[in-house]
Amino acid sequence: MGFVVPSRFCGPPESGNGGWVSGHLAALLAPGPDESVTVRLRTPPPLDRELQVVHGRSDGLRTLEVADGEHPVAQATTGAALEPTGIPAPVSFAAAVTAGAGYEGLADHPFPTCFSCGTDREPGDGLRLRPGRVAGGAGEYAAAWVPAADVTLETVWAALDCPGGWASGIAGRPMVLGTMTAQVVSLPMVGEEHVVMAWPRGDGGRKASTRKFLSGTALFSSADGRLLAQAEATWIAINLHAFRDSGAFRDPGAVRDPGAVRDPGAVRDPGAVRDPGAVRDPGAVRDPGAVRDPSAVRPAGGTT
Repeated sequence: MGFVVPSRFCGPPESGNGGWVSGHLAALLAPGPDESVTVRLRTPPPLDRELQVVHGRSDGLRTLEVADGEHPVAQATTGAALEPTGIPAPVSFAAAVTAGAGYEGLADHPFPTCFSCGTDREPGDGLRLRPGRVAGGAGEYAAAWVPAADVTLETVWAALDCPGGWASGIAGRPMVLGTMTAQVVSLPMVGEEHVVMAWPRGDGGRKASTRKFLSGTALFSSADGRLLAQAEATWIAINLHAFRDSGAFRDPGAVRDPGAVRDPGAVRDPGAVRDPGAVRDPGAVRDPGAVRDPSAVRPAGGTT
């Protein structure tokens, strides 16, 4: 079974957007109503090249392994449903638009070609999200989004991806996605107003010279405030110039050379699977009413 990342869905110019790629793996696993999917990116996913996919099972969970020849690219596994705790209350669509005016990527963007948040993308081509800090908030970011007719599970994962990086400080510290765990309850309505909320979940610690940061994101319908999807992610701080010059995009083996990137773990070891308890502390909820329908994360039907 093959797996191809079309160049339209890039993050950096020559590799896939982490959220879109992770969402595509999630779609292949087809999670049930009480399941999330966790994806670990091992190397920058190459574009327009057929990758190999192997399905499996581990401890009763469905798994996927994606490789580019002999080089591992990504791993995915199903897991328990995410708890709707620790999620800040959504702001209005108008407030998200206002926050977007302060989007730090407008001044300096490490990956302006990014499908999710790139400033070089044309309308209708990329999502063109503009996550900005919410005025008067506690570090939350918000992005306004009106999904186009081609919205899919993959684009929802992409929408949940980059806002978390900006909330974690990517503007002053370039980062790439390491792991992402998400659950999509329902696809957003085409042409309707939605808001993506993002917030930092703390410093994920340091392993050797690799520094990690944790984020949370959630997608809400502006019409009724319903929680449609949520995610938790681990971000890996990188040396941007070394990352671009390492050959990682063109030669998957390059990122296995500790000298290729000054932070050798930044691409080679994108972080451990999330800590399930990281955002499940009920005391961490900033607004108990933030999720207006807590049962939404466990719908009677299948997750789309």
